[in-house]
Amino acid sequence: MPPRTTGGTGPVAITKTAPQDGAEPGDTAPAAPGDGKQPGDGKQPDDGKQPDDGKQEEARHLNSPLILTLLLLTAVMFQDPIRGALAAPVMQSWMTVFVAVMVQALPFLVLGVLLSAAIAVFVPPSFFARALPKHPALAVPVAGAAGAVLPGCECASVPVAGALVRRGVTPAAALAFLLSAPAINPIVLTATAVAFPGNPEMVLARFVASLLVACSMGWLWHRLGRTDWLRPPARASYEGQSKGAAFWGSVRHDVTHAGGFLVVGAMAAATLKAVVPADWLGVAAGHPVLSVLFLAALAVLLSICSEADAFVAASLTQFSLTARLTFLVVGPMIDLKLFAMQAGTFGRAFALRFAPATFALAVVVSALTGTVLL
Repeated sequence: MPPRTTGGTGPVAITKTAPQDGAEPGDTAPAAPGDGKQPGDGKQPDDGKQPDDGKQEEARHLNSPLILTLLLLTAVMFQDPIRGALAAPVMQSWMTVFVAVMVQALPFLVLGVLLSAAIAVFVPPSFFARALPKHPALAVPVAGAAGAVLPGCECASVPVAGALVRRGVTPAAALAFLLSAPAINPIVLTATAVAFPGNPEMVLARFVASLLVACSMGWLWHRLGRTDWLRPPARASYEGQSKGAAFWGSVRHDVTHAGGFLVVGAMAAATLKAVVPADWLGVAAGHPVLSVLFLAALAVLLSICSEADAFVAASLTQFSLTARLTFLVVGPMIDLKLFAMQAGTFGRAFALRFAPATFALAVVVSALTGTVLL
């Protein structure tokens, strides 16, 4: 009986394992407790990936406070040399320009961010799809003009335009809205009027040039654009969140990003004003074509939020009004952060074609508009 019991179980074990991996009976013995491999495999991600991810996450949380602490300690340790440096006339001039730009721009930045978040979260994208004409050629100017009544910065216009494309709006109209909304909305035009109190024609010139560029790019895309260049976004920006959480999340995101770019822009404007010799800027500012190209390139590099860029442009008094108009038209339509956002939302093939065309058209139209109106 014992031999039969052992012999009876052997074939059963072989018939279960042979079809799976073709192993010999002797190989099935270690394979049977092979369930032990699963705990081993489960430990590898736990020991290898998850702790590393946890350490990286912890490092990301610790980096910013640590850097801030080090900066504060450095400032305390070298406070006497820092005070001496700040007492220099050049640094006092730098601080005056920097603080003036920040104080003037911050109220408009905060108001624009709040309104932009409210529109992005509480106004459904289907509203725009119903409001626009069905024919693309007619939808482009309507979408471009809609930017005049819907406040929002360029950081918000990209996801809104992506939502419009996803909801069935013709891409030409969505792209016209993408370009016009951050450039001609009420907050931006009011900020421009405050920044240029002695030149009210700058508000009209910015409105006309920006709207012309937005509509022209929409019609150009409708005429020459291809569907395989445009990759519509796969999901909504605030999917899975409550309205309140999405609103405050959008506010925090825009304040962090737009505020950071405002600080960089104010620092650059103060540096150009106080540190760079006037003769150097005079060479660029004194040439009509070179001054326009210089400020157009500066707008792309600085990537300032459209609610605050008028105050930076107003501080660049060395340059003509036409050159500063180019700065105001190019910046909200194409800069470094916008290129990255457009590539992430619509695809790299789209951004590599859309961004250069927008830059060239914005420079030409703003220069012509400034020549006529300014």
